[in-house]
Amino acid sequence: MFESRIAADHLTVTTVEGFPPEIDVLSAHNLSGHGFLRAAWFGAGITGTGRTLLIRRGGADTDAVLAAIPTVNFGPAIARARKVPGSYWPLRGALIASDCSVFELAHALDHRAARALGPVWRVGPARCDDPGIAVLIDAAQLAGWTVLSRPAGTSWVIDLDQARRDGWPRASTAKRLAKAERRLASLGTVAWRHVRGDGWNDDVLAELAAVEAASWIARTTDGSGAKFMSPAKRAQWRGALADPVLAQNLCATLLTIDGRTVAFSFDLDDGPVQYGIAGTYVSELGKYEIGKLANYRAVTDSIADGQSLMDLGAGDSGYKTQMGAVKGYDMADLLFVHSRTAAQVLARVWGKAVRGPGLIDNVPRGLVHG
Repeated sequence: MFESRIAADHLTVTTVEGFPPEIDVLSAHNLSGHGFLRAAWFGAGITGTGRTLLIRRGGADTDAVLAAIPTVNFGPAIARARKVPGSYWPLRGALIASDCSVFELAHALDHRAARALGPVWRVGPARCDDPGIAVLIDAAQLAGWTVLSRPAGTSWVIDLDQARRDGWPRASTAKRLAKAERRLASLGTVAWRHVRGDGWNDDVLAELAAVEAASWIARTTDGSGAKFMSPAKRAQWRGALADPVLAQNLCATLLTIDGRTVAFSFDLDDGPVQYGIAGTYVSELGKYEIGKLANYRAVTDSIADGQSLMDLGAGDSGYKTQMGAVKGYDMADLLFVHSRTAAQVLARVWGKAVRGPGLIDNVPRGLVHG
């Protein structure tokens, strides 16, 4: 723990090395509603020094924690920039308690302890309609930070409650999928597996890596987008899966032929929402539509698990719309810059400065002092 520990009014602001257990406390009740933002999620596979800005109401009582902003190094060391870590998808974000006010958070971001965030720090991708992000932007601007934003895509979502009511999949689609699975059966014994919780182990991660290595990802790209192919990526997921809560929330739907995994969908439960993180199939069997089979089976599994929404993220809208997905919400990549001069320069390459939803518009600058 750093020496920087400052009380302003009823707040205590502390900079802590690493990702403390207070993060897990906040993951259960935060404005954004993201339960997967846990200490193990932030810490899995990071490079550089992790540290967390903690804001408490009162003393050191863990239950009184109001906000946590975990960060790691970002970009050239000389820039001293930082970012909120985590797998790029699902979303990245700070943790803000539901009873934390804009003014309390602004006090914290105006304290000396907030220097641990660096002169520039990044949060993204983030939902543009996220109430936690809105409070963070308002508070940062009130504390004198400039917030730059650039578009990070539009997410595609499937209403699983509606799909459950209507019947999933539609009869015509179910018929086509059954035909595809019968064709696949000519190659061997077809089976499905659903992995979560204590079902996770190194062998499962190796299976997912083998599918990626035999997929279009390995054949037509540099492999940087693969989630399991490299030992470093698998180590990252092992770190997250060491947390039993995350191990239960992370799940995989695997299609096998004679015991060999040939396609998968890798997803994350977050309350009523299931995020589609990754999925692919071995290229040699592409004509058997095994990617489509795995995608539809993942939705079937999520309906059976009681989820209300499947969030497929941005990009590649073709197959998503075929599955019934519609545009959900816009996302942004945010840069918080302390120097207004630096913000003007960075805005040329990053994006324009944004305002919060209006709370700070009538508050004069300089109101907050540490």
